[in-house]
Amino acid sequence: MRSWSIPVGRLFGIEIRLHLTFLFLLFFVWSTEGSTQDPSAALRGLALVGIVFASVVLHELGHALVARGAGIPAKGIILLPIGGVTVLDDAHAVSDPANAWKRDIRIAISGPLVNLLIAGIAALVLVATIPGFSLTARPLLHSSALFRSMVWINLYLGVFNLLPAYPMDGGRVLRAIFSRRADMILATQRAIRIGHIFSILFMMVGMLVGNWWLVMTGFFLFVGAQLEERSAMFQSVLQSVRLEEVMLTDFATLSPADTLEDALEKAVHTLQDDFPVIRGSDMVGVVSRQKILEALRSEGNGYVQAIMNRIFEVAAKQESLASAFRKLSTRNLSIIPVVDEQRLVGIVTLQNLMHSMTLLAESRKLRRQALDS
Repeated sequence: MRSWSIPVGRLFGIEIRLHLTFLFLLFFVWSTEGSTQDPSAALRGLALVGIVFASVVLHELGHALVARGAGIPAKGIILLPIGGVTVLDDAHAVSDPANAWKRDIRIAISGPLVNLLIAGIAALVLVATIPGFSLTARPLLHSSALFRSMVWINLYLGVFNLLPAYPMDGGRVLRAIFSRRADMILATQRAIRIGHIFSILFMMVGMLVGNWWLVMTGFFLFVGAQLEERSAMFQSVLQSVRLEEVMLTDFATLSPADTLEDALEKAVHTLQDDFPVIRGSDMVGVVSRQKILEALRSEGNGYVQAIMNRIFEVAAKQESLASAFRKLSTRNLSIIPVVDEQRLVGIVTLQNLMHSMTLLAESRKLRRQALDS
């Protein structure tokens, strides 16, 4: 979620993040409209982008709220100019293969339905309240006709997202249908291949006819497909890999009786950022390299016992990466000790977890490519 996106707020407890491609759209509109002689054109262009932004947010909230009703909370929304991506916490989904594809279709079509509903309501209100207002007058979508643009933006978003081009919602419907006879990763990859065909067609046609909006649409579609493929691979790794497969077994520990200077000396000779604190055979706390440094700078030398965190989570080595990742992310932890029969056998840190996920996802992708070929 955090790659190539910035946080812009929360709605209904869902984090909203803006993908950097949305900023490219902002710059594109500003430079296009700003080149005209009208000094207010650039401001109207920004207002047009604001309408797109609001329409995309409402589109994705439709997905998120329907998913929440199905028992799958949304972890966040990443906004793209073509509709965005709702990141769902699939680990909370009830396993029901027979009906999961129907649930996925309901979630997928909810976003376009929101846009079509907005377009319909806005059209009725504008025709009823503005004498002589025409929905079909030219231009249909332009900064000089913001009210009419609001209708057509939502109509375009609704219809365009129903195309069978992943990660468009029509592509998600296609993936749900594929998943009836294949696992989710394979179904996602098949849908992504179709999405790539559409993105290439959009870019080629756009360049042939000189329509840069169509070129940008193809580019955004390609970026969204790549983002979704990575997310699907990570979900597969999270659910299927056990902690004992990725935990660090060669790690340094500290004693509560260690001085901070001694602890820092030990930290210098390891790549660890976080350390279990052990008294005898019992684990009594955790402490980070950063906290050791901050304590030394502010209070001088002392003992690890005084600054260690006595509240921590542990995990069994048979737990999945999904379980460990939820503990790390939802409780803002940086290390999870891994135990076996109450004995410390390894540690998992956010740093090594992300590194392991990346390598495992890439490994599985290469194996699947080899099988497909």
